[in-house]
Amino acid sequence: MSIRAVVWDVDDTLFDYTGADRAGMRLHLAAEGLLEAYESAEQAIVTWREITDVQWARFSAGEVDFQGQRRDRVRAFLGAELSDTEADAWFERYIAHYETVWALFPDVLPVLDALADSHRHAVLSNSSIHVQDRKLRALGVYDRFEAVLCAAELGVSKPQAGAFHAACEALELAPGEVAYVGDHPEIDGRGAAEAGLRSFWIDRDGVYATGAPPVGLHRIATLAELPALLGADTRFGAPSTFG
Repeated sequence: MSIRAVVWDVDDTLFDYTGADRAGMRLHLAAEGLLEAYESAEQAIVTWREITDVQWARFSAGEVDFQGQRRDRVRAFLGAELSDTEADAWFERYIAHYETVWALFPDVLPVLDALADSHRHAVLSNSSIHVQDRKLRALGVYDRFEAVLCAAELGVSKPQAGAFHAACEALELAPGEVAYVGDHPEIDGRGAAEAGLRSFWIDRDGVYATGAPPVGLHRIATLAELPALLGADTRFGAPSTFG
């Protein structure tokens, strides 16, 4: 079955979320006068990312809603019992700094251009429509996608098959006609594969550059590999970065 559409993750796949989060948080901590509470800005940023990972896992598991995980990230980071209004205000001040450093990865536009005539495109994210709609518009790529679906509104999140199937249904295509591209080997890579989609895991950090990726995952090191792989429409025997 040929691949007719590509569904994309956003953060750390199309958009350099990690880079923007780090740079934005550094600016925010300086503005809030919080850097002196840590040995270094790097230590503060690492703490923020660890807290983010914990709270995001709670959101993905359905233990807290999208806004709730944001508030809990702030409370855990500051070690303070803030009201919802106070936590929201702190997070919005962070967002203001974060948005000043938003950027796509350099390989994104060339690949979207290369696949524009041959494949349809959509987005599936574990975030919210409010966040990703605004982000994709600000980055100038919103009109590249037929549909933008997010977990907060779907009521189901990756790696659950229902999230991937919702994207396929939005495109009116069978899972076997859709490829999914994401940066997380389990949430994106294995989740999409188990849902029946052609799954591409982008390993930008080279986690498995010198060894085999987890069994069953198709690894690419850059989006520049996709056009040839999709054009060849093969599951195996692709370039060496395709595991």
